[in-house]
Amino acid sequence: MFYWLMRHVLAGPLLKGYFRPWTKGVEHVPAGGGAILASNHLAVIDSFVLPLVLERQVKFLGKSDYFTGRGMKGRLVAGFMRGVGTIPVDRAGGKASEAALNTGLRVLEQGGLFGIYPEGTRSPDGRLYRGKTGVARLALESGAPVIPVAMVDTDKAQQVGQVIPKPIPIGVVIGEPLDFSRYKGMENDRFVLRAVTDEIVYAILRLSDQEYVDIYAATAKARIAAEKAAGKRGSDDAEAAPQQPDDVQPGA
Repeated sequence: MFYWLMRHVLAGPLLKGYFRPWTKGVEHVPAGGGAILASNHLAVIDSFVLPLVLERQVKFLGKSDYFTGRGMKGRLVAGFMRGVGTIPVDRAGGKASEAALNTGLRVLEQGGLFGIYPEGTRSPDGRLYRGKTGVARLALESGAPVIPVAMVDTDKAQQVGQVIPKPIPIGVVIGEPLDFSRYKGMENDRFVLRAVTDEIVYAILRLSDQEYVDIYAATAKARIAAEKAAGKRGSDDAEAAPQQPDDVQPGA
């Protein structure tokens, strides 16, 4: 009931008017039964925009921190997350992947739509990065079809670090379902998991027309952070170094 109110009365109409989302391929989402929506991930708002264009509820995973905030703000955030179908999961520690997998399997077994980002985190620069094999394991263990999804221009509406997105039109492109039943019983074969994951990511790539990078997005983020840190250290060192007069040449 709360989801219906959020979707059709409260947040839904407001967000639709704000973003004016356009769609392509919505007919590929089945009217019933469990299915995996595997999407690229450009901005935080991806998890809010995708459900806007579908009649069925989509459930995503969310950090448990979203549900434990204190005060009025904390309660509002928790209420909003529950209202849009976000499931709290503790993603810290070594059992994070197992918890995410089990949560997704429960949603699919109950005949729901489960949204997942194969890249594992937001793209740092708008490009599509190598997928993690959790989406493949989820598909093979559940037997559910995988529906590739491309979010378009959400990174332009909400750049990294931007809290309030800009009201520009954004798109959702949905591809035909992928069937991996031919790999039934092979969910522990790492080569099969990699092949399935790559097939899913390639399907997303065809829809999104992004540039592909064959490394993990988390690795790219770490490199960018390291380069920024090195640049800052270099700038600090330069400021701390003794300055020569402009008319003095090295070696003079």
